Amino acid sequence: MCGIAGFFGDGAREKAVRMAEAMVYRGPDDMGIYEEPGIAFSQRRLSIIDLSGGRQPITDESGDLVLVCNGEIYNSPILRKALLDKGHVFKTNTDVEVILHLYQEKGDRLVSDLRGMFAFALWDKSRRRLLMARDHMGQKPLFYAIGSGGTFAFASEVKSILASDILDRRPDIDAIWHYMSLRYVPDNRSMFKGVIKLPAAHCAVYEDGKISVSRYWRLNTFKNKISGSERELTDRLESVLLESVGTHLLSDVPVGTFLSGGIDSSLVTAMMAKITGRSFPTFSIGVKEQDINELPWARMISSRYGLDAREEIVEADVIHKIPEMVYHMDEPSDPFGVGVYLVSQVAARTVKVVLTGDGGDENFAGYDRFAGQKLAGLYSVVPSALRRHVFGRIFNLVPESFGYKSFASKLKWLNDMSFFSSGERYARSMSFLRFTDEVKGSLFTQSAQSALENSDSVSKILDFFNDGTASELLDKMLYTDLMTRMPDHLLAISDRMSMAHSIETRPPLIDYKVTEFAASLPCSMKLHGKTLKYLLRKVSERYMDKRLIDRPKQGFGFPIARWMRGEWAAFMKRIFQESRFVELGIFKRDEMLKLAEEHISGRADHNFRLWILINLEVWHRICVEGMSLDDVREFIDAAL
Repeated sequence: MCGIAGFFGDGAREKAVRMAEAMVYRGPDDMGIYEEPGIAFSQRRLSIIDLSGGRQPITDESGDLVLVCNGEIYNSPILRKALLDKGHVFKTNTDVEVILHLYQEKGDRLVSDLRGMFAFALWDKSRRRLLMARDHMGQKPLFYAIGSGGTFAFASEVKSILASDILDRRPDIDAIWHYMSLRYVPDNRSMFKGVIKLPAAHCAVYEDGKISVSRYWRLNTFKNKISGSERELTDRLESVLLESVGTHLLSDVPVGTFLSGGIDSSLVTAMMAKITGRSFPTFSIGVKEQDINELPWARMISSRYGLDAREEIVEADVIHKIPEMVYHMDEPSDPFGVGVYLVSQVAARTVKVVLTGDGGDENFAGYDRFAGQKLAGLYSVVPSALRRHVFGRIFNLVPESFGYKSFASKLKWLNDMSFFSSGERYARSMSFLRFTDEVKGSLFTQSAQSALENSDSVSKILDFFNDGTASELLDKMLYTDLMTRMPDHLLAISDRMSMAHSIETRPPLIDYKVTEFAASLPCSMKLHGKTLKYLLRKVSERYMDKRLIDRPKQGFGFPIARWMRGEWAAFMKRIFQESRFVELGIFKRDEMLKLAEEHISGRADHNFRLWILINLEVWHRICVEGMSLDDVREFIDAAL
């Protein structure tokens, strides 16, 4: 819906305007500003609900409460009716105005009544108190920073915080250390020292120059398992999903869907077709390489329901997309983000809002690593000496194909993970293809490692895995993913890559009500033998061809590992030779070049590690040094 920002301190209006302009793409339709001495709030608006009257910042009837909100409140019609019945007077028809009136009724407890994706800041003038909150699953972002002299800033994006000049641009070495293992920045950190991320399902209060943070919602239904026949549970899940898709259609502008051809986006699209009973645009992208092209599967859904299919074959010029993606992420980009970025670019020509299939894998066990944990457990009964000295050596002789989920990497993963159990196995599997603590120990200088506050990346996973919320192994893995990778990786990428093109993405499969229901399902209804997403597949059989459901999971991807051995090789060597992280005394140049040489020569597939290193170098140039995208592109072209 938009981007929000606020500043407390001298020059507040100027700072708030500058912060909003730094993320104009999040809201190209309008800019609003509120100010009083030493305080200013700003908003960039993407007009979706109450197009003529829904400007922000918005105040209550008395003018004593001021709100800026990013997102959508899907249950606002129900909340509005209840508030009107109590005598509340609304100034607009926008969905977020209910937040002001709920605050009058319930204070900070209002957040528990909201169903939607949101990040908001509410200023209570009479109490001189700022309340901030982020939605249950972390669909919308919010960052803040406390500066010197009583200054304070908050914003939807890190670059807006930095635009206020409240802090110096200093990389957070702990965030970088953990990112390289986990593929996301954990806890409340960002890539910048002093810029703090408000976690999902949390509120924060800024008052008297101090901030306090608290959690308002917990996913506590894993131990409250529901029962019923397979047919009954399928019926219940279908009902829950239809209701969620229906609530996500709240809009005064046309809504489309991202349609990849996978189960999740296909089901969301089919359910939207059933609910609306009319055609709408679907957006799909493909590549020339037919073995990884999913367009034929997407067409099966759009044709079946008579939808307006918008398709585009995209060129795999990934290397030149990295600077743009890094700029919008404010952190290293991810290969997963390429597809979201490109399909959002296509959708932006037609709509402002799309429904997506995000969340299906995390709620219903859709990743093969969930089944892989069981396999590793079975293999671990083989005597350790045999695994270490015989099978391990044999597996290492299998040649690397440099393809997606290659057979060689699967064998090495199986053998390495068999030496761990339960949570530690799951935690270490997260970094297996990236940077284990051992590999980081060789790459990082001793002085950099000495500066770390906490060098244990595994604990970032185990803290959730072992907190007692879930009992069974599968539920522990799902819960951990939902509390970590979901808000800090997948949803962050979807938000930034779509908003880069002024597109609002809405994922009904990760609505917190759906997540609560999914957690209550028996594990056998999610992972049934070797069948992933078992019950979701049963629902899908009511909406689509079984051939689409039963085909192997594919995903949108590019042959990055092979490019790194060919046309990217010279670029990698140059950017590592001129490494900013070596200049800062964080990385060892010879270790960076060693990884590149081993990959280029074919001795090992380091593509995941090399991608991270490349992106870190681009990130530093753009986000820390302030190099322009054009200058970075010129550097890439010269290196290539």
